[in-house]
Amino acid sequence: MGQHEQAATSFSSGVTEEIGALLAPVDAELERRYPGDPGTRQPVHTVYVPADAFGPTTLRDWGDAALDALDTHAPDAASFAAVLGLADDLAVPVHDRVRAKLAREPVEDLRVDFEDGYGPRPDAEEDEAAVRAARTVAAAYADGTAAPCMGIRMKCMEAAVRDRGIRTLDLFLTTLLDSGPLPEGLVLTLPKVTYTAQVTAMARLLEAFERTHGLDAGRLGFEIQIETSQSILGPDGTATVARMIDAAQGRATGLHYGTFDYSACLGVAAAHQASDHPAADHAKAVMQVAAAGTGVRVSDGSTNVLPVGPTARVHDAWRLHYGLTRRALSRAYYQGWDMHPAHIPTRYAAVFAFYRESFERAAARLAAYANRTGGDVMDEPATAKALSGHLLRGLECGALDNGEVARLSGLTRADLASSRRVPQQAADERCFT
Repeated sequence: MGQHEQAATSFSSGVTEEIGALLAPVDAELERRYPGDPGTRQPVHTVYVPADAFGPTTLRDWGDAALDALDTHAPDAASFAAVLGLADDLAVPVHDRVRAKLAREPVEDLRVDFEDGYGPRPDAEEDEAAVRAARTVAAAYADGTAAPCMGIRMKCMEAAVRDRGIRTLDLFLTTLLDSGPLPEGLVLTLPKVTYTAQVTAMARLLEAFERTHGLDAGRLGFEIQIETSQSILGPDGTATVARMIDAAQGRATGLHYGTFDYSACLGVAAAHQASDHPAADHAKAVMQVAAAGTGVRVSDGSTNVLPVGPTARVHDAWRLHYGLTRRALSRAYYQGWDMHPAHIPTRYAAVFAFYRESFERAAARLAAYANRTGGDVMDEPATAKALSGHLLRGLECGALDNGEVARLSGLTRADLASSRRVPQQAADERCFT
């Protein structure tokens, strides 16, 4: 009594050590390639503003224009809910949070555009615009008016515009650094990537900049914009997105889908170029699988149907944008591109409704899992991690409040954030332990 029976085993310690040595390279490769979520906030959208139109008041101008659109075309919670088909219990919370968000933080991510939205300009003009953009971004971070994420979209690495794109990148980064430390929210976007070597080239440029200025290796990352068929399927018939992520050497921060360039590349007629086209679904599914576990975020594209003109037309555009955003969220594309200030009310309405309508159920499931009290759903550790990420994203964008999440889930924001940083392959052992 009181003694434990010695369990019989067959494998010797030598066999275990041999297996460990055999798999050590795989362990290292898993850690390198699939580190999990970076643990940082992902913005719910990106807006891009042509470089010649970007200035110190741009962020506030977009917020004011969005509020004006809301006041003009849906001045109260009931009318806004009627346009979008919001449930009665969501009408007031969503409307009030949208208005508060537009007043407090109308844009979560802004890209000063030197590519399609800017076009070819005389070199002296683009030089001046790049320097001005850097000084404006630096000033916004210095006085606290910046969006959480800001940066530029340069011209691509194709021969015709390569030198111009590199010079603009150099001018912007050099001027920004001259103004003080690089902001944490700095984001760079490389458009129209077709070959892996173009990603390698961007990584080398950023590495050279870091060496020149004594920055930490890897300080500068960039987004890869997927806008061509070659970025999904290479000339030898192989999928190329994962190779691009690898070629970035740890610098890739996002994969952004370019709705209209990609659709046109495939010959999709202009009337059918949209983010819910089957061609778009295929491209984004490839992007999503390639990025899973790598820490690289995936972003949906945009709609080019603008909410402008008479109220009936604005409402039609709002319903379209709201529906596309909700569709993307259900497919785990938590970020998208917005092309007009009047898109922002429906962006936030869709995001807030998405998180609020499932909030109580998600919090209850997570509480049951964390407390091991059971319930009507038997959640796996990986699902618990997904539930945690869902609540955390809702908190970060303003859809949810810290108090209500803690009250219903029993978990603090810090608890949720610690779960986000656990690599998926380790979730079974480390989620909420």
